[in-house]
Amino acid sequence: MQIYRLNALSDNYIFLLHDPQSGDAAVVDPAEADPVLAQLAQLNATLTTIFNTHHHSDHVGGNRQLLAHYPNAKVYGGAVDRGRIPEQQFFLEAGDRVEFAGRQAEVFFVPGHTRGHIAYYFPPIAAETWGELFCGDTLFAGGCGRLFEGTPAQMVASLTQLRSLPDTTRIWCAHEYTLKNLQFALTVDAQNPVLQQRFAQVKSARQQQQATVPSDLAIEKQTNPFLRWDQTALQQAVGLQDPVRTFARLRGQKDQF
Repeated sequence: MQIYRLNALSDNYIFLLHDPQSGDAAVVDPAEADPVLAQLAQLNATLTTIFNTHHHSDHVGGNRQLLAHYPNAKVYGGAVDRGRIPEQQFFLEAGDRVEFAGRQAEVFFVPGHTRGHIAYYFPPIAAETWGELFCGDTLFAGGCGRLFEGTPAQMVASLTQLRSLPDTTRIWCAHEYTLKNLQFALTVDAQNPVLQQRFAQVKSARQQQQATVPSDLAIEKQTNPFLRWDQTALQQAVGLQDPVRTFARLRGQKDQF
């Protein structure tokens, strides 16, 4: 399974999955159709599947146009998003499985950013080193999504699920927010040497217009404050001891950053 990262809108990423043996392709969160159609043409591939993580327009905006070109493509999304994802045909719940390119992905229900958000996790297979997590706007490189429809407790539960995956999991998040996320992280975790080093690397990469996605779970667990709400240093930084309240305080501070 080859993964192509496509730029869309101002800071979105679309992910095109390609099976070179069959020529089939799947797309995760097509914000718009044109970048997907261009990549499909370059690969001479046929779109068979659309995987949506949630209903926001910058994740589903290309669904209908893609289906106009590939009317047999199947559209997946969360069961809670019924009626909110254009042309959705399959309504997924926690623990469901989906398949592409001979690999099976587990569906995680991860509300918080929205009430119906899901994520897709392809575990590594024998010939692969990495697992692949397509997490939409739940987990970002260095951050997490805003709480538009969910509660802090829901988001902590969702991120706990994702944090429990193997360290060798690549994080394919849907926005290029990493530099600003790490700038915020330094305001609450300034003495973290791994974070300092990561910030310098990301700053250099962005100055050269290089993407910072995918990230990986190992570095996120060391530097992302929104995966570390239960650690003493972060709790002390916000003056709280309860994990959920610590997360809520961090998220509130980031909203104002």
